[in-house]
This record gives sequence, C-alpha cells and structure tokens, in this order.
Amino acid sequence: MLTLSMLKRFLLLLAALVASPAAADTVVVHAGRLIVDPAQPARGPSTIIIVDGRIQSVTDGTTPAPAGVRVVELGDKTVLPGLIDTHVHFMSVPGAPFWQEATLSDEWMALVGARNALVTARAGFTTVRDLGSTRLGGFALRDGIAQGLIPGPRMLAAGQALSTIGGHGDVSGFRPEVAEALDGHNTCTGADQCAAKVREAAKLGADVIKFHATGGVLSQGDKGLGQAFTDEEMRAIVSTAHNLGLKVAAHAHADAGIAAAVRAGVDSIEHGTFASAATVQLMKQRGTVLVPTLMAFTGIRERIGKGVYTPVVEEKVRMTLNEVGKAARLARAAGVPVIFGTDEGVYEHGRNAGEFAQYVELVGMSPAEAIASATTGAAKLLGLEREIGRIAPGYSGDLIAVSGDPLKNVRVLEHVDYVMVRGRPIP
Repeated sequence: MLTLSMLKRFLLLLAALVASPAAADTVVVHAGRLIVDPAQPARGPSTIIIVDGRIQSVTDGTTPAPAGVRVVELGDKTVLPGLIDTHVHFMSVPGAPFWQEATLSDEWMALVGARNALVTARAGFTTVRDLGSTRLGGFALRDGIAQGLIPGPRMLAAGQALSTIGGHGDVSGFRPEVAEALDGHNTCTGADQCAAKVREAAKLGADVIKFHATGGVLSQGDKGLGQAFTDEEMRAIVSTAHNLGLKVAAHAHADAGIAAAVRAGVDSIEHGTFASAATVQLMKQRGTVLVPTLMAFTGIRERIGKGVYTPVVEEKVRMTLNEVGKAARLARAAGVPVIFGTDEGVYEHGRNAGEFAQYVELVGMSPAEAIASATTGAAKLLGLEREIGRIAPGYSGDLIAVSGDPLKNVRVLEHVDYVMVRGRPIP
C-alpha cells in the first residue's frame, strides 16, 4: 500500500531526476544506515541521489528509483563519507632498501604509485594528500586519476619535499658521483634559495608544500632527529607558500624543530613525535594541527631487528617507539586538532584504517572523534571542507559502505565493502 510518506519520497526523487539534464549521469544509492557527518547521530534507511559526481539530495527512507537509473543497493550496510588520509606516499615501498633509489626509474615508480592508489581507494580512502614522490610522478598520478584514466582517490600532491643538504629527503649513502646523478634538486640553503624552491614547486604543480624541519627516522644522511632548517629558512618557506595560496606541512620529530616550524606558521606538523606540552600549547595558540602518523610506527616496529634497516636507521627507530601516541594525546587534551594521516608507504598500502584504533586506544578519542579526524577535520585541513568530508547536497559523491557500526567499533572501517569516488565506483 502506498503511504503518504512513500509518495512524498518518490515525488522528491522524481523531481530531482527531472531537474537533471537528460544526459546527466545519475546514481541512486540506497543505504541501510547513514552517517552524513560523524558529529551527528546516524540515520536509518536513506536514499542518496548523485548527479554527475555530485550529491544532489539526501532523503530518509528507501525510495524506488525510476527505470534506467543506476542504483547501488547498500540496504544492509552503513554508508558514510569517504575517508581522507592527509599523509601518504604512493611511490614508497615499505622496507625497501635505500639503494633502490639507484635502480628503480621514475617511470616504474609511477606504475607502483598507480597500483598503490587503487589499493588505498579500495580500503575506503577517497581523498589523500601525497607528501613526497618523484619530481613529477605525483602530479601525473593526481591528474590521471582526476581525468578518469586510472581509478584511485582524489589526490593533493606535494611532489618532492624540501630538504637540507645531507638531511632527511636528500640522496645519501652512495658514492658522490652516484648521489649527484640521483640528486632530486630539492635541497636549499638560506632564505632566498628556500623561497625560490617553493616557487619552483608551485610552478611544477604542487598543491601543498612539504619540508623536513627536522631529521627523519628512515634516512641515511642525518644521524639524529634534531632541527634541520634554520628559523629564517622555515619562515621563508612558509611565507612564500602562503603568499602563493599554498598550505605547508612540516615533517618534524624533535621538539625544538617542531616549535620552530610552528613559529614559522606551518599549517600542520607531521609526526610531532617528541612535542612537549609547551610546544603543544604553542600549536594551539598558532592554530597548527597535528598529523601524528601512528601507523608509520607500526610499520617500523614490525621490521626492526630483521635486517631491513641499516644500523643508523635502527638506532633512530628505537628512539621513537616509546613515544608513539604521546604527542597526539597531549594535543587532543590541549584542544589542538589531531588530523588523520598515516605515512602510508612506511607500512603496507591499504592498511590505513589501522590508525583509527590507535586514536581510540592511545590518544583517547571516541570512535566519532576518530572518524571526524578522517572526514570533516581532514577536509578542513586540506581546504576542501565544502567539497568532501560529509554526505550532503552539493558535496562530491565520495562515500563508502561497511558492515557494522563504526561509531561503536572503529575497527569496522578496516574492512570496507563498497567505495565511490566522485560518483564513480572503485573496481
């Protein structure tokens, strides 16, 4: 029997379809349970209409779609916004020996990146920020996905991160002539040179600027994790990027380097391993967010002592493992936004959702907070809060479906059943 409520839903659906151009690609999604925003209670059975990749309407109830319209039946699933990982490396292979830099071509790494992009999308991550790739490979991969040439998540790409000579991200561990041949031309010294490198990155197509404010755990050249760029160099990087309309992410482990990057005005601290309470308060004052990348430490913990890393790297690894989650817990307690980012590529691609359980268990977040860090919070950091992170009219058709209730158990997100990016299903 046709009830008034059913008739109303059908007329709304019909009106939406009629209002769409005849040639529009229309998809009707039937959700058994719907999370439009993790800050709001979940809704029951719902109908989502997506036209040309953009959400046109979200209504309560399961409304039958007219003949000829593509329908996605997810009536036994929980549907929620596509997840966002703000720190990935699609062209990185976990545990790969550093000398492979001398044997693998950029063309090969682009193929590796395409494979990892698909794996990541299948894991439910519909938007990522790639914070380090080959000179042009990340941009090519981003554009190829956007144009529909290959399947994958929406990408923001930094290209090569800026480094100090001999520091994290510079080519090290080879004979001088080999290192010179492999030089990525991503190092700079002095404020003027660093500003010029930012302009060059923007010219090549960078969506965001990434620089190494301190040493790195997995690099051969630097022997520790202390501050790398000077305060003046950091200010030049950040001010130049901001003047060009680009946000800045700073890789930073040591407290002094974190504080210097925050004073310079960076938008996000990546890792933040040894951040002190005083530095966390500085982050709060300056509006800096923390991307803790806890899954990176899972990846290195799984490989330490197995001959994967060189002695200098193993020494740095051991410095960090007792610190995992501490800075993020301090940040959350202080009101500093903790945003989802995993450093994918240090661990196996596609395991990104393992970060959620660590946010709950180590950082003290509720499941809803953890999901928000990878949806609404991450979207705001990327400057895309009106495009992604929610299921609402006008937003991109990015959604996933899982079995179970992620608002009660975030581990549900480690097994994704369906993924859509820009209104297109991920195969």
